[in-house]
Amino acid sequence: MSRFINLEFESDANQPWQSGGKEVVKDEAFYLGEARTAFENGNFERGLRMYSKVLEYNPKNAVAWTGQVRMLIELGEFREAKLWADKALERFPNEPELLAAKAVALGRSGDLQGAMAFSDASIEERGDTPYVWLARGDVLLARKESRADYCFEKALLLAPHDWFVAWLAARIRLYYRQFILALQCIQKALEINPAHFLLWLEQGQCQQALGLVAAAQNSYTQAHQLNHDCQEADHALTRLSQTGLFARLCGRLKALFRK
Repeated sequence: MSRFINLEFESDANQPWQSGGKEVVKDEAFYLGEARTAFENGNFERGLRMYSKVLEYNPKNAVAWTGQVRMLIELGEFREAKLWADKALERFPNEPELLAAKAVALGRSGDLQGAMAFSDASIEERGDTPYVWLARGDVLLARKESRADYCFEKALLLAPHDWFVAWLAARIRLYYRQFILALQCIQKALEINPAHFLLWLEQGQCQQALGLVAAAQNSYTQAHQLNHDCQEADHALTRLSQTGLFARLCGRLKALFRK
């Protein structure tokens, strides 16, 4: 059954609430901001719900339709992402970022020819945004084409001071297990926004994948210090400590056998 049938929304959706002594109205703009914040914090399930709330207020909000497709891609639900993209494209057949998002969903699902066609269409529709080029790079990586590097460079040139774009580039590189290139993108994002816990967390994941255990431990520690509720950092630190203990025990056993 499609997840969209069972999306849960807050029961106080239409109620104003207090923030810093000011009354905040939960409207289209409010939920769009909440969706963006959820996306930036890697909370893709919440982002999906918040974009759905935006569409309750304004079904013609193309950003929210595209956002839902992108959240599903981040959650690894490529079939649902394609279905939702098709539904959105009935309303916005020429929306560049929506076409780009469908291209990614198709590429990661194995439909490489269809992915390229939709990526081409996104660029033909005057799609000169960072995400259109990131999506193009995603599709080309799925096709194992070296031209993908140019697309990532293009995206970063369009937003040279935007940590979010560099982070998205890193996530795509991570998906395709390009850990060194992903690490470079994460480090660029950290230069711009060093106080974001998620960047330190994902830097640690890259470093750990590359065997840089001490560096990964430091990154996970930074992530935990910036966000004490980051369970992924806590679990990663625990696993690293257990791995280190196991390595030391193996070393001692080898030394005993040599004796």
